[in-house]
Amino acid sequence: MSTSVIEPGTRLAGRYRLEERISDSGGSSLWKAIDEILARAVAVRTFAPEFPRIAEAVTSARSASRLTDPRLTQVFDADDSGESAYVVSEWVAGETLEGMLAKAPLEPGRAATLLYEASEAIAAAHSAGLSHLCLTPRDLVWTTGGTVKILGIATDAVLGDRQSDDPAAEDVHGLGRMLYAALTAHWPGDEDVSDLPAAPGADGVPHAPRQVQAGISHAVDAIVCRCLGIGPAEPIATPADLAKALRGVPRTPLPLFAGLGHAAPPSPRPAPPRRPAAPPPPATQPHRRPAHEQQASSHVPPPRAQHGAPPPLSSTSTRTAPAHGHGAPKRPANRALLGVAAAALTVIVGIGAWALAGSGGGDDPEGGATDKSRTSAPPEPTVVKLQAANVIPFQDSQPNHQDTSIAKDVQSLIDGKPGGKWETQRYSDPRFGNYSKGMGVVLDMGKPVKVANVRIHSPVTGGVLQIRVGDSQSPGDMKRIGEQPANGEALTVTASPQVTGQYVLVWFTSLPSSPVPKGRLGEITVYGAAG
Repeated sequence: MSTSVIEPGTRLAGRYRLEERISDSGGSSLWKAIDEILARAVAVRTFAPEFPRIAEAVTSARSASRLTDPRLTQVFDADDSGESAYVVSEWVAGETLEGMLAKAPLEPGRAATLLYEASEAIAAAHSAGLSHLCLTPRDLVWTTGGTVKILGIATDAVLGDRQSDDPAAEDVHGLGRMLYAALTAHWPGDEDVSDLPAAPGADGVPHAPRQVQAGISHAVDAIVCRCLGIGPAEPIATPADLAKALRGVPRTPLPLFAGLGHAAPPSPRPAPPRRPAAPPPPATQPHRRPAHEQQASSHVPPPRAQHGAPPPLSSTSTRTAPAHGHGAPKRPANRALLGVAAAALTVIVGIGAWALAGSGGGDDPEGGATDKSRTSAPPEPTVVKLQAANVIPFQDSQPNHQDTSIAKDVQSLIDGKPGGKWETQRYSDPRFGNYSKGMGVVLDMGKPVKVANVRIHSPVTGGVLQIRVGDSQSPGDMKRIGEQPANGEALTVTASPQVTGQYVLVWFTSLPSSPVPKGRLGEITVYGAAG
């Protein structure tokens, strides 16, 4: 237990230099620090001498350090044997779910994808005997690297002195509240853990998401209600069951390095008004801001959007004159102007009809003659399935390491059958045991092609699958078009805009962790057009 003064510049274990205090909460402090040996930013949590659960916090952190799912915050070090107890974990930069929702809810397909990833990550923690117990919109981060990250697994429960007789149900409830928030931009939980507006409800039960925000499908709405106990449907029991349920609803791929996109601003839907309400202003993309490794009690979110009447017309806008009533005086000048306008409109319509007929711009059901000298603009290239000429195993590994497994069964990836047999060898962790930066295959298309999207079957779940396109087989010379975790089925990565190149690299930059750290691929299909 520490009796020393912790301040900026303090070094812990001779390597972690504390730089900035992010938050103080409940007898512990979160710092941004530098690991001077590895020259990287880390998050360090220190403890006040009177904090009653130092040993428990360090023990939980050590347990969390054994988790290998890349969507869970990595714990690097934890120690309470010296003068100052501390926990060191990765520094996560990105935007919290709460930050994304500061102005408007997410598009439902992306909300479902985001919480599907979170549910799988929490399920991986539960399979290792760990839980979260206090999930909030501040615990889910969309990182600057384009991945989902869950903060505070195991350790936040100790810091908040939270316990549960049914941790699986507690975490399902937390994930359900986060999905509710993502769909509606309202928080259906304790008001002191989120700055989002409270979810509307009755008798302590929130209204179903479809009653709060339009555009949410019945299937997604039913999943949220089962998580939160809204209605008579059978509750979802575990995070793994929630992930399975979300796997069966339409989901939108998450973009890289950009805002997630939003649905219309939230608006509770009471009984229909007597007269139409003014439409809300269109939603805008929230400004992205960094998110530190744990939520901070001193965190101040961006101001919420104010949803009111549309902005007034500008001084240059055209104003429409009111209609005349029965007792209104007649205005001959206005009637004359209306007559001139009607005549002009008749002339314009006649000219337009003549031009349309002369140009052959429409179908002629009577078989009339058309001007064959006129040609229409060439159609846009059709996106079709492209056939790869060859498949080449690829790994970016240290010179003394070669994974010979990836050279086997490569042709099974383009034989038209989803169940390909390609796989890596088994590794000690998802980072290839630090022997490699990534492993996969290169599809040689035989000539430059324009790639629209790549569809990948993979029988494993987790890890990170990345796709690059270029005229060289070197990853550094290729353009990255996207990356997603493997989902145990088929996933599609879309190039926006389309990218031209002869080679398509599909590789794991991080391996799935369950049941063992190993990458596996099935059929890979490239869609696009000839370059």
